[in-house]
Amino acid sequence: SIRDLKGKTVAVPALDSSRYVFLATMTAYVGLDLHKDIHFVMHPGPESIRLLSEGKIDAYLGFPPEPQEMREQQIGHVVISSTVDRPWSQYFCCMLAGEREFVRTHPVATKRALRAILKAADFCASEPEQSAQFLVQQGYTKRYGHALQVMKAIPYGWREYSAEDTLRFYALRLHEVGMLKSTPQKLLAQGTDWRFFNELKHELKT
Repeated sequence: SIRDLKGKTVAVPALDSSRYVFLATMTAYVGLDLHKDIHFVMHPGPESIRLLSEGKIDAYLGFPPEPQEMREQQIGHVVISSTVDRPWSQYFCCMLAGEREFVRTHPVATKRALRAILKAADFCASEPEQSAQFLVQQGYTKRYGHALQVMKAIPYGWREYSAEDTLRFYALRLHEVGMLKSTPQKLLAQGTDWRFFNELKHELKT
């Protein structure tokens, strides 16, 4: 479990990286002190994987296709998977952010962009094989098998997730570790706009 990381050495690309922030939410949730309980070292992804295989670090947060590659090479073991382990699997991990003035002055373009992204998510869910092939063709990964594993593992349940609950959950975790000055309530009130998303939920029915 995440609590097992207490006193361990964990690699991240940088202390302002998304991986470090994600780990911060996880450690806060189980009551670990990010600054006292874990020793962070900074290394790029490939270097971190090598160090883990050599036993020179204790843990590394991998993003696809890294976990698939590490499993194939029998490097390490899974401590937690955000796609299947609660509470992380109950919240989405990615979101679309827009510059406030652009969204205000270009609502049609904003909604069109969001529609395209949500339709792409639906395509990944309904056509995982074709989506995996596209990832290989675009150079995101060299291995079709790894890409297909990722496509089939991600739930793509954007209609079922509560965007507001997710943002509140992560904002609270980041507020607890001092990474976010605003309260979750203030962030939701001033930094979110669900109009387009809620409209598209009805327009893009399965």
